[in-house]
Amino acid sequence: MLATRHHPMPTKAHRAKGAALIEVLSAMLVFTLGILALLGLQASLMRAQSDAKIRSDAAYLASELVGKMWSDLTNITAYNGDGCAAQARCKEWQDKVATNLPSGTGTVTIDGNNDVEITLTWTPPGGDTHTYETHTSIIKAGS
Repeated sequence: MLATRHHPMPTKAHRAKGAALIEVLSAMLVFTLGILALLGLQASLMRAQSDAKIRSDAAYLASELVGKMWSDLTNITAYNGDGCAAQARCKEWQDKVATNLPSGTGTVTIDGNNDVEITLTWTPPGGDTHTYETHTSIIKAGS
């Protein structure tokens, strides 16, 4: 007579251990995806914060030059275009723009009515070129 082997049927407890392992692995996968999403969000927030700071610096630098121009009304035309670099206060401002903005440049245009246009341009590393432009009128008293 042939001997038959008896294979015991898995018990409910034995099957439950396998299901618990699958549940643990699934939970770890969901947790890992959540952590990766948070890291991506953090990187995005840091990039946005950096961009906002640079835009704020550009606005401040433009405002600073307008203040310098108001305090130097007798030499207002010296701030215009290419001659700006020859004017000490304007050259100092352009150097500050180059220092505070990544690959930053600043240009000033003054028309015959003393309408001033200040344009700041910068390019962050690995990014697109950005521009901040402001317009104002500087009118001498009695004009």
